[in-house]
Amino acid sequence: MADDKILKAGSNELELVDFRIFKKDADGKIYEGIYGINVAKVREIIKMPELTELPGSEDFVEGIFDLRGVVVPVVNLAKWMGIKEPNENEAPIKKRVIIAEFNNMLIGFIVHDAKRIRRISWADIEPASFGVGQGKLDKSKITGITKLENGEIMLILDLESIVEEMGLFEANLEFETDKIEKFSGLVLLVDDSLTARKMEKEALEKMGFDVIEAKNGEEGLEKLEELYSVYGDNLKEKLKLILSDVEMPKMDGYHMAAKIHNDSRFKNIPLIFSSSISDAFSDERGKAVGAEGYLVKFDPSKFYKSIADVLKNSNKE
Repeated sequence: MADDKILKAGSNELELVDFRIFKKDADGKIYEGIYGINVAKVREIIKMPELTELPGSEDFVEGIFDLRGVVVPVVNLAKWMGIKEPNENEAPIKKRVIIAEFNNMLIGFIVHDAKRIRRISWADIEPASFGVGQGKLDKSKITGITKLENGEIMLILDLESIVEEMGLFEANLEFETDKIEKFSGLVLLVDDSLTARKMEKEALEKMGFDVIEAKNGEEGLEKLEELYSVYGDNLKEKLKLILSDVEMPKMDGYHMAAKIHNDSRFKNIPLIFSSSISDAFSDERGKAVGAEGYLVKFDPSKFYKSIADVLKNSNKE
């Protein structure tokens, strides 16, 4: 029975930390927003530390602090989402900082309360397809929406867009093009984040690939079926690689990969995960569903080398 409590690769489930952000509307009413962050990205949750201001940073970056020898920037999620915060005497605010580890960095996120851990199926998470009435918050800041057992709505935020706004990706985008190995053919790129797809598509095109995009695992499988209807058993000669995110609404990358690995038409097409999750177990979970590699977004030198190595090894087989 203990195994039932452990998330298994390919189960299409995730665990979320349920946290709250309170909003004060123009009419003075207080609303409680329910949000989620993948447990795999959470290092710890702490009380508000004393922060040092970081001159020149975005206004939603409240400052930095030292966490056992590591300098951690702290983002005020309410400010980032354009939400007007109530005073602490107007709402049951218990400020906490969620220390998240993703893209090989630590970032703190100020929330108004952290409630519990929820296990949810990706099949019950809908992609953001409309604007959300939370001040300036729009669908570009949300990676998914799910209903809770009491009918309330939980929003899952797109943390990659915070990293982009902080300028932490910009330095990584430059790379000497003469060091990039060149290939040809198609790559299926599966990622729900527009920010990530844009960067990775650009990088793949620099390698010489033509890129087909999909927004989640379900759409990724649909694209594979469409390609097979065109190329048939010659598909492996045309489609050189599947590059997939892990966290995606409807169907996550692990579940999609497990289906691909069990399909004789597609199982010999190399698959690499590219995810913001940088915990110690994700690589092993990827291997368990047949992936040839696991990349943490976005280090261009590792990106280009890993893809080249996988493709060259695949051609030897």
